[in-house]
Amino acid sequence: MRPVDIETLISVGRPTLSSDGGFVVFATSRPDLAADRGVGQLWRVELPDGRPRRLTRGVADRSPRLSPDDSTIAFLRADDRGRAQVLVVAATGGEPVQVTDQAGGVTDLAWSPDGGRLAFAARVPEPGRYGTVEGRDAAAEPPRRITGIRWHANGLGYLDRPTHLFVVEAPSPDAEPFYAPAPALDAAEKRVVAAEPLRLTHGETSWNGVVWTRDGAELLSVPEVIETDRRDLRDRLIAVSVEDGAEREVLGREADLSIAEVATAPDGTVFVLANDVGPEGVDFVAPGIALFALEAAGPRRLTDPETIDLGEGGSHISFDGDDAIVQDRTRGRLRLLRVTRRGDVVELLGGDLEATGHAAANGRVVASVASPESFGELVVVDAVAGMRAVTDFGAAARERGVVIPVEHEIAGRDGYPVHGWVAVPDGEGPFPVILQIHGGPYASYGVHLFDETQVLVDAGYAVVYSNPRGSAGYGREHGRSIRQRMGTLDYFDVMDFFDGVVSADPRLDGDRVGVMGGSYGGYMTAWVIAHDHRFAGAIVERGFLDPTAFPGSSDIGSFFGQEYVGTDPAQIAAQSPMAVVDQVRTPTLVLHSELDFRCPLEQATRYYAALKRQGTEAEMLIFPGEDHELTRGGRPQHRVQRFDAVLDWWSRYLPIA
Repeated sequence: MRPVDIETLISVGRPTLSSDGGFVVFATSRPDLAADRGVGQLWRVELPDGRPRRLTRGVADRSPRLSPDDSTIAFLRADDRGRAQVLVVAATGGEPVQVTDQAGGVTDLAWSPDGGRLAFAARVPEPGRYGTVEGRDAAAEPPRRITGIRWHANGLGYLDRPTHLFVVEAPSPDAEPFYAPAPALDAAEKRVVAAEPLRLTHGETSWNGVVWTRDGAELLSVPEVIETDRRDLRDRLIAVSVEDGAEREVLGREADLSIAEVATAPDGTVFVLANDVGPEGVDFVAPGIALFALEAAGPRRLTDPETIDLGEGGSHISFDGDDAIVQDRTRGRLRLLRVTRRGDVVELLGGDLEATGHAAANGRVVASVASPESFGELVVVDAVAGMRAVTDFGAAARERGVVIPVEHEIAGRDGYPVHGWVAVPDGEGPFPVILQIHGGPYASYGVHLFDETQVLVDAGYAVVYSNPRGSAGYGREHGRSIRQRMGTLDYFDVMDFFDGVVSADPRLDGDRVGVMGGSYGGYMTAWVIAHDHRFAGAIVERGFLDPTAFPGSSDIGSFFGQEYVGTDPAQIAAQSPMAVVDQVRTPTLVLHSELDFRCPLEQATRYYAALKRQGTEAEMLIFPGEDHELTRGGRPQHRVQRFDAVLDWWSRYLPIA
C-alpha cells in the first residue's frame, strides 16, 4: 500500500436494521484526495442475499436511523458551511428533505417510538461568535471569560458552544417540497426547513446522548459537569420531558459512574455502558467499562470489567429481544457478545475481526467489521451458519497489495507474556526493522488493516508492534499496571518483544532499526531513545513529552497527568521524557499538528528546542489546521504528505539496502 492508497480505506459505520430484519442501511466513509476530505454516502442491502445499493449522493452522509415503521431514514449531512444537519429520505431512496438549520451543527439524532418526531442534539454558539454575525471573523469576537478548569477540547476548540436537546416534527420525505421565500418577501438569507424545532434545554451545560424513553414522553441524556475547581468524571443521567423540558434524575452522581452510552430496551429498561470512577471522580486509568441495567434498587452490573472491556471508541448497545449486544475488546480483536438479564455472556462473533458497530431485529444480527484484509465490511451473523459478508469494500485495498502480519507472544524479562505482531515484506531479507508503538496508553493495536504498517512494509521495512502492559484488551490489571510508573514495565515489554521477535527471525536485520510512535507512542519513543541508543532514527509524533506542562495546556490536563504520572515533582520527573532529553543522541523527526489540544503543540516545540540546543540531529514538521487525529481523520492531502515525510526520513536515516 502506497500513501495515496488511503483512498481504498473504506470504513463502514454503525448499521441500522429494519424491524423485520429484511434490510439494513449503513454509511461508508473514505478519504478522497481530490476533494481533500472524507466522503461517504448511505447504502441499503436486502437481506439475506442482496447486494449493496447506494441510496444517497451527498459528500459526507452519515449516522442513518430508520424510522419505527421502516419507511424513512433520518441521517446527518454537512451543509455548505460544513455544519451537520438532519435530513430525511425515503428508505428506498430519493431526494432528501432537510429538517434542521442549526448554526452550531447537529451531533446526534433519534426517532421517537411512534415515528412522529425526531430528537436531536446540536451545538448552540453564543450570539456574535462562530459566524453567527455575517462578516465578523474570529479575530473580531469579544474576549472569552474562563472561570472553570476546562475551556477547550481537541477537535472542537473552545467549549462555549454547549450542546442542547431539541425535538422537531418529522416531515414526510414525499411531501410537497419546501421553497425559499422570494427576496421581496424576506430579504434575510436563511434556509427554509420542514418545521421549527422545540428547544428543551438551556444554559451553559452541554448534553451528551439522545435516547427516547419507551413511552416517548422523555429524552435520556447525560449533562456535562461544569467544573470550577477540580475535575469530576462522575455523571448523572437525566430524563428531559419532550413537552416542556422538565428534568427528572434517573441516575445520580452518588453511583460514581462515568457514562459512555445509554440505550432503552424494548421493555423500557434503561441500560448504560459505564465505568466506576470512585468517590473522588477521577479514577479513569484502564476504566473497565461494563454493562449496567438501571433498576429500582440502583444500577446492576451485568459484565465483569476486570475481564471484559466494553470501552472501545464507538462501543454501543443494541438489543435482540431481552438480551443486550455489546462489543468486547480482547487481544487486538473486537468481538460481539450477547448479555442476558441474568448476566450470562455468550460470544456472537469472534475470530480475527474488529466489530465496530451492530444492530439486531427479529432474530437477525448485522455488524460492521474490520479485518486484516479490509478496513470495513458489513456482515450478517448467524448462530448456525456463522458470519457472512454482504459487502466487499476491501477489494480495492487487496488489489494494491496487503501484507498479513504474523501474531507472536513472547515471555518478557520477568516472565510476563507480551503479545504483538510482525509484518514483513515479501522476500528473504534481511530487512531494516521499524518498531511501532501505539497511543493511549490504554489502547491497543489490533488485527484490522492498518495503513501505518502497510505503507512501511510496501516501502521495504519490516514492522514490529505490540501491546505492552498499560494497553487495553488483556484485563484491567494489565491496563492499570503502569499507573504512576510509566516508562518501566511498558518500556520493558516493548523492548523485550522487539528483541525477541527480531532475534528469532533471520529476515529481520537487528543492526538496522528505527522507532516511531504517536501520542503515548510518542512518549514511549522519546523514552526509548533516551535509554537505548541502537536506533538509526526516531519519529516522535503528537507526543506526551512534558508532563509538567500538560495540566495547563491539554484538554485532559486536569486529570490525565495526576492519575498516570502522579503529582510529586520527583515522581513526575522520573517518568518524563523532557527530564531525560539530554540523553538522546538519535536523529529525531518531531511531527505535530497545529491545533492539537490533546497533546498541545508546546509539547513538541519544547522537546524539539531541547534537542537542537544540545546538538542532537532533529527536524520538526507542523501540520496547519490539524488536531490530534491527523493520521486517522485529517485532510487526506495532509495524511499523504505526512506519509511522504515519514518515508523520506527513513530513506535518509534507515535506507533500504
